[in-house]
Amino acid sequence: MQRLFNLSLTATAPLIWGSSYIVATEFLPNLDPLSVALLRALPAGLLLLCLVRQLPNGAWLWKITLLGALNFSIFWVLLFVAAYRLPGGVAALMGALQPFVVIFASRLLLGSPIRRLALLAVGAGGVGVALLVLTSDAALDVWGLAAGVGGSTSMAFGTVLSRKWQPPVSPLTFTAWQLTAGGVLLLPCLLVADTGLATLSATNLAGLAYLGLIGAALTYIIWLRGIGKIHPSEVSLLGLLSPISATLLGWLYLSETLSSLQIAGVATVLMSVVMGQYALRQPQQRRT
Repeated sequence: MQRLFNLSLTATAPLIWGSSYIVATEFLPNLDPLSVALLRALPAGLLLLCLVRQLPNGAWLWKITLLGALNFSIFWVLLFVAAYRLPGGVAALMGALQPFVVIFASRLLLGSPIRRLALLAVGAGGVGVALLVLTSDAALDVWGLAAGVGGSTSMAFGTVLSRKWQPPVSPLTFTAWQLTAGGVLLLPCLLVADTGLATLSATNLAGLAYLGLIGAALTYIIWLRGIGKIHPSEVSLLGLLSPISATLLGWLYLSETLSSLQIAGVATVLMSVVMGQYALRQPQQRRT
């Protein structure tokens, strides 16, 4: 029962992240990826840091810097590059690569076994995402594809290392440290960013506030808590729920059509998530 609660709570994070595609296109179309990543991470991180009033020290300084880079600086910049250069469906499909990388990174960094059923589940999830988001006229951009693959790889290793390096602090503090580090690392990017901060509109500020407070601070507290409670491979599979919420939100709020193939995609993704969670249960859980 506790495992089911942890999985259900952690799943709310990618379900909320699915709204990022709508926010980026509807609220932030005039902003460049570097500015969006910075303004999403740093204000939220500093706000949380003011709440926890605790700073990392010793070896945690370089560990948090690396985690902030992997989970936020690198990942978010590449995520928004992919979002702007690729159709939303193709960008979402690139994100579906993350569970594959997490499985192999967990083997490398945590010594976790690679289970064939888990790989099959991830593959099925990728097929489901493709059915869900790809269209016949989806255009491909080399740099967008590279950004999507790079972003997925960055967050995958950030997810695994967040499990390997569990600090003696709460998920709130862990999130505050990583968000702040990620935001600080992005500060030099302002020198090459296309967006002038003085040109921000009320619509931009509303979108950034949502992405920072809800899409970053709240969801990453939930996500990092989940990584501490369940295996990173199980957590990463839940990320496949993000394209589902993105598609459903587009149908509800942007009057996009929902085809029979997309409905089949939703069913396939849900089946793959359930199958993956079964495959990745720890041996002691299987005997109970």
